[in-house]
Amino acid sequence: MSAASRKEGVVTAEADRAPPRGVRSQPTSSSQAPASNFLRAIIAEDNRTGKYGGRVVTRFPPEPNGYLHYGHAKSIILNFGLAAENHGQCHLRYDDTNPVKEDVEFEDAIAESVRWLGYDWGALRYHASDYYDRLYEFAEWFIGQGLAYVDSSTPEEMRALRGTLTEAGQPSVYRNRGVAENLDLFRRMKAGEFPDGAHVLRLKIDLASPNINMRDPTIYRIRHASHHRTGDKWCIYPLYDYTHCISDALERITHSICTLEFQDHRPLYDWVLARLAQGAQLERPLPQQYEFARLNLTYVMLSKRKLIALVEEGHVDGWDDPRMPTLVGARRRGFTPEGFRIFAERIGVSKADSWIDMSVLEDCMRDDLNARAPRRIAVLDPIRLVIDNYPEGQSELCFAPNHPQRPDWDKRALPFTRELWIERDDYQENPPKGYFRLAPGAEVRLRYAYIVKCVGAETDAVGNVTTVHCTYDPATRSGTAGADARKVKGNIHWLSAAHAMRAEVRLYDRLFAVPFPGSRNPTGARIESSGTEAAGLRATVVAGDDEDSDNDVEHAERDWRNDLNPESKRTLTAYVEAALTKVAPEVSVQFERHGYFVSDLKGHAPGNPVFNRTVTLKDSWAQR
Repeated sequence: MSAASRKEGVVTAEADRAPPRGVRSQPTSSSQAPASNFLRAIIAEDNRTGKYGGRVVTRFPPEPNGYLHYGHAKSIILNFGLAAENHGQCHLRYDDTNPVKEDVEFEDAIAESVRWLGYDWGALRYHASDYYDRLYEFAEWFIGQGLAYVDSSTPEEMRALRGTLTEAGQPSVYRNRGVAENLDLFRRMKAGEFPDGAHVLRLKIDLASPNINMRDPTIYRIRHASHHRTGDKWCIYPLYDYTHCISDALERITHSICTLEFQDHRPLYDWVLARLAQGAQLERPLPQQYEFARLNLTYVMLSKRKLIALVEEGHVDGWDDPRMPTLVGARRRGFTPEGFRIFAERIGVSKADSWIDMSVLEDCMRDDLNARAPRRIAVLDPIRLVIDNYPEGQSELCFAPNHPQRPDWDKRALPFTRELWIERDDYQENPPKGYFRLAPGAEVRLRYAYIVKCVGAETDAVGNVTTVHCTYDPATRSGTAGADARKVKGNIHWLSAAHAMRAEVRLYDRLFAVPFPGSRNPTGARIESSGTEAAGLRATVVAGDDEDSDNDVEHAERDWRNDLNPESKRTLTAYVEAALTKVAPEVSVQFERHGYFVSDLKGHAPGNPVFNRTVTLKDSWAQR
């Protein structure tokens, strides 16, 4: 692990406290300059030419109909980060144009996830619904200019007239309605005179355009549904393509950053804003949309539809299940904001599709946690070890570093007694070649304590080992001159049976057992793994607008449910250091020899310790 990879984040010197979760307006600084990408180059050129007068204003525009996922983390870091780098602003704007699916619960969860990642929008929190009145006024303006019309065709008729990629669209019989009739119908739509689906409002652009998005797109539909913010004021709602660009302009956004699937929508974005600006309805300079490739991450699904199925069908324990690729799940898993920022910088930004192996994200979390997590001991599969020649009733303190690379974090005391807990796989009756732990006649060092020699073992009625017996060499205590007098190859961890505390430990792993659940490599794009040099990685990210589309890359070839990993969660009753029962939720630690763990955000409490595995010490999937 390189020193450079550990520079992200701040290490807490208080071993049993969670790192402070104060709100930050920009990422933790690093002595290493961030890598350049095409978006940074565009903004630098705009600042050089004074295109926006030195302003840089971005936005993160999620739809409040679900929980954010890993891809959103990249978009949040990108949008807030680009603004912060240029002393600009990033708005949080909810795209709340679909009253049927949206809820304030999702808004609150989104805001909390953005704050958890370390960003704050201050007073710059907006909703598309803030602009419903203006959007309606602009729609009437388009009608008055002869640039929009009410279409009373059925959905089937509209699809039939839309054309194909090689054939132009055909005009609806309603396309040439006059301005007065269109205004009358549109106002009556707003007044609630018509049922859902009776009419839509369409822009009049170009039915022969090779870009289907320009073939008279629909911008308003009738939907008799209460909105979680506006109530029953509206029964017509604007569509995303129309709302998004105008919202950007009204907020004076400079750089509107979307994922690559919106590239074909950019001509419509530009057309709407240009017409309104030409009609003195909007102020110039206008925002510019830029696109980049979305996040394609192996071993997960980011499709909102499939995530809903995972939850509703009971494959996971809710949206915040640590196996879910949601940010609320990542937080309970013990993933860190700093780890996500390392990930975002390491994979970069690109316009080309590629796949990022899950090991890259896991390595970023290891790099961050290696620097910040205090070391602790947990015995996950315990058997008893009795030191036959250690005096009964006696105890002493051994001392272990809180962090091997941080001597300023000092040491902690571990009680040592005659009876200890050790890992079951640290003893074998008939060990294979190269096994250097406990076996009949073998010697090992009990880490931070003494060298012991195995003299026997007890078993139960079916032959399972229940107790290992050893003798110890009093002259070999760690930290004394005698410790260096004798060398043994084996080194195992332990806890005093009299002092260790029981804890629930959940061993989480990847939710899916294959890289592409339900399919082969869907795009044929290369996979970037943790073995690739960071400087050479070019990755994919997802913006806030990630509604499932016809171009969803997760093409199904088999039922993804058959690819679920049956070993993705195992719950153990373990023994841990007594101090761990008193830590607060969300404290990350390294269980020595096992991996990185976090005290559970929801289940952990004093006297009821619950720890979730964040990631193993090494990539256990590389050789699978």
